[in-house]
Amino acid sequence: MAAEIVNLRQYRKEKQRQERERTAEQNRVRFGRDKAQRREDETGRKRSEQDLDGKQLDPESDKPAG
Repeated sequence: MAAEIVNLRQYRKEKQRQERERTAEQNRVRFGRDKAQRREDETGRKRSEQDLDGKQLDPESDKPAG
């Protein structure tokens, strides 16, 4: 019955990696948006800009005739 030899330095590094990954996962859930959501927001923003630009008055065509 031989005991498993554990390198404490490697054990501590692995534990730190796992903690960082756990924190990163929490941040992704808390702050992140997936690519589809970002694309949808960008499309909506562009559509709003185009709609607003389409309603803008043209100063040249608004001049009175004569």
